[in-house]
Amino acid sequence: MSESFKNRVYYAARDGMAITLFTLLSDKNRIEVNKLLNNSVVEDEGQHCTPLIIASRYGHEKVVKMLLSKFNPDLEQEGTVKFDGYVIEGASALWCAAGAGHLNLVKILVKAGANVNHPTKAKSTPLRAACFDGRFDIVKYLADHNADIHLANIYNNTCLMIAAYKGHLDVVTFLLERGANPNEKAHCGATALYFAAESGHIAIVKKLLSYDAKFIENDVGMTALKAAAERTRADIVDYLVDLPEISKEERIEALELLGASYANDKDNYCLELAYIYLHRTMMLRYSDPNNIIRKKFVKPVPAYENWIECQTVQELQAIARNPHALHMEALTIRERILGRHNPEVPHPVIFRGAVFADDARFDRCIELWLHALDLRQLNSVSVVKDLLRFAQVFSQMLHIGVDLIQNHVILVLKAAVLELSRNKDKIMYPGPKDDPKSISDEMDGNVTTTLYLITILTKLFKKCSEREKFEIRQLIFSLNKLNVTSRDGQSLLHLACNSETPVDDFHTNDICKFPCSETTKLLIQCGADVNAMDIERNTPLHIIVHYHKPISDFATLHAIIVNLTEAGAHIDCVNMQGETPLDSASTGVAEIILKAHVKLSLKCIAAKAVNTFNLTYQGQVPHALESFIELHGSGSINQG
Repeated sequence: MSESFKNRVYYAARDGMAITLFTLLSDKNRIEVNKLLNNSVVEDEGQHCTPLIIASRYGHEKVVKMLLSKFNPDLEQEGTVKFDGYVIEGASALWCAAGAGHLNLVKILVKAGANVNHPTKAKSTPLRAACFDGRFDIVKYLADHNADIHLANIYNNTCLMIAAYKGHLDVVTFLLERGANPNEKAHCGATALYFAAESGHIAIVKKLLSYDAKFIENDVGMTALKAAAERTRADIVDYLVDLPEISKEERIEALELLGASYANDKDNYCLELAYIYLHRTMMLRYSDPNNIIRKKFVKPVPAYENWIECQTVQELQAIARNPHALHMEALTIRERILGRHNPEVPHPVIFRGAVFADDARFDRCIELWLHALDLRQLNSVSVVKDLLRFAQVFSQMLHIGVDLIQNHVILVLKAAVLELSRNKDKIMYPGPKDDPKSISDEMDGNVTTTLYLITILTKLFKKCSEREKFEIRQLIFSLNKLNVTSRDGQSLLHLACNSETPVDDFHTNDICKFPCSETTKLLIQCGADVNAMDIERNTPLHIIVHYHKPISDFATLHAIIVNLTEAGAHIDCVNMQGETPLDSASTGVAEIILKAHVKLSLKCIAAKAVNTFNLTYQGQVPHALESFIELHGSGSINQG
């Protein structure tokens, strides 16, 4: 059957056109029809579905009934579908019907024999899909028809956990009544009680406690009580601290964390509530004169201006009307209670830094953000947004003429080198929970941001001390040794030569423009491979000769071509199209500059001859020469 016919069948199912679909299929050979129905069709949106799956996804009962009664579609065939921005791989027709909330379709598919526990690639069952959206009617029907309420996904998140997190009390109650374990732990150590408290669902918290849910610490020492306090869920904290099983010390810690979180929370900022809870906590510390519960001393953090926490009610009252002091007090408290290894610590630090940036207090902003960056890298958390945030603020400062401290940029570049090293390790040796696409996206973002940072440093180079210049060159040399590239194989040098290199448009594009001759020069000085090839076998020289501003920006074009050729770039190496840089030059200007710097060596001519006449060379020449010959070849290795 033709591709166009397959598409007509698929789109008729997707759009609910049951009669049209039956007409298309009725006069065809049954074996061919069943083969067609069980083959996926790829949509532009990235969904891979059979007609039955897509019809179930969009709730077309007549289509599903017709397919099941007239033909023999595979009920367990899997597809890739999109739900609310999530890409679901390995979804069955029943999973789609349950996830989209189509009860009648769920009943039709179950009665037809669909496996009620058929999991997706992430081990999500149809029951879990229904729990996510709180479809109690579908949850009950599936459970009544042998759906296993205990099955968890790849993160060991159970149906009870997702219902608690999403706030579906009726579903939570039903699952508990059916024997769901309230103390089951996800791989991160969190329980249903933790998820409910973190999300602010007090009725579910109470229901879980009535089923003997425990306050269990997750992998970073957070309990449901701490999670509620950290997320400023005041009603839950006020309820939980009065429970008999909560000690006085736990009560103090939770209330103090709640107050500290209100002082620097991006979404629930309230300095008045922050002070109320901090004051209440301090009073509680001194409520028993014979057993005063004092704060543990922690080493002051320079980013918080080496702030020392208030130790008495009087000290706290003295800063009651001092917002800045309360902000520093709160950041210090949060880091003491949560610890440096808690991934939640950096968020308010970043928020407070952003507030300083908005007030043009860039010095304080950078100090706070550097501390947050250090905390994130300490815990191996992705910093792709953090690095870009620095590039943005550095660019803003340069653009408006505010002095930028070179060492701050160096510190961020150092963090970028570390991050790219980690990205590369993950790509080469992915862990069981690593998503290759996410890692690749992260690497792409970090590569371009690192290029921005290097470009920013070129604007500061004249002001740098000799020690700083040495450190910068050393860092860039380390970067070049990593050989990191974008997903299309472009090295930092390729990107520095490329007018198509994406530039972030929030301040960064005021400073970073490509191609950039200074960035190119610095990369080459620090060991960048001038003959590196991307996936199309284009070298940086291939890239720059396509520059579309040969006249208006002649200086850049000329400087980069000269820098590349003088550093040993081969003007006769060929890309996948069999073109040398000279062949692919899109302007006469680039061609003239290249010809003025032609320096074909005898070695290059010999390599070209080997490829032109298809001579055997592997094993016949020193190993080091094989790659050199390949560089001048047509894009495929000569096997001889």
